Amino acid sequence: MNLRQLRSLIALADERHFTRAAAREHIAQPALSQQIRSLEAEVGLPLVERTTRKVDMTQAGELLVARARRALAELDAAAAELQSLAGVQTGRLSVGALHTMGPVDLSLLLATFHHRYPAIELTVLEQSSEELAEMLRDDVIDLAFLSVTERIQSRGLVFRRLVSEELVVALPTDHRLAERDGLRLAELAAEPFVSFRKGARLRELLVGAAADAGFEPKLALESNEVLRIRNLVSRGLGVAILPRSDVERPGSPVAVCDLVEPPLTRDVTLASRAERRPSPAAEAFLAIALEEYVPLASNA
Repeated sequence: MNLRQLRSLIALADERHFTRAAAREHIAQPALSQQIRSLEAEVGLPLVERTTRKVDMTQAGELLVARARRALAELDAAAAELQSLAGVQTGRLSVGALHTMGPVDLSLLLATFHHRYPAIELTVLEQSSEELAEMLRDDVIDLAFLSVTERIQSRGLVFRRLVSEELVVALPTDHRLAERDGLRLAELAAEPFVSFRKGARLRELLVGAAADAGFEPKLALESNEVLRIRNLVSRGLGVAILPRSDVERPGSPVAVCDLVEPPLTRDVTLASRAERRPSPAAEAFLAIALEEYVPLASNA
């Protein structure tokens, strides 16, 4: 088996679709299919289950993908260390990001990085915090902006908390509570909530705080796009708990009330792998992020 075959298999495992995997690897779809067939012939086992709509990995495929990720990550790390002898000139950088970054301007950080290192190929993946932590551990991404949840352990990761932000209540402008300066979460027990999806830190904070207040929130609508959540609240379809920065920037009109009981905050944390030295590109991006946002705390 060769590196091209392994990279194609990993792309197929991530995309679950031959055409998308081929586009990601910048090769023709028949060529990628041939690589997978050759790899299956070499190992003597089927690696993928093909249907008309999608592709699934067999048990053997999942096992090989996990090993291939580690092997290719080591090779990429070796190449990165060699590149460091000549400085940050070429390579790849994959950054994971929360669905809502609050006051952290990711576009500015990416633009600054690209201006300084234009030859580095940049990739940004948007997922929940828990998914981003696992992607870091599996070497799918190099760095991740996430929010540390009770279920995310620092095992194998280094955390640099950049900002901590207050959460507030967003309501329709004609809501009966819209004129209040502050609200207790218990006062919203009968309200429908527009929430982030399961796995998101903001969803976890809402559910946990509601349980402490003695009720289970009615999750009427779900989205991982903060602008859509704000739009739904503005249209009168529910209330939401959102970072203050997301309701104070221009957008659909909503009423904003402080959450006084319990007060809630969420963090934006920059995470990296602990066991492996970051690539020169990752180190350069870390430096840019830490120039802009002084870490509040860190732990390994």
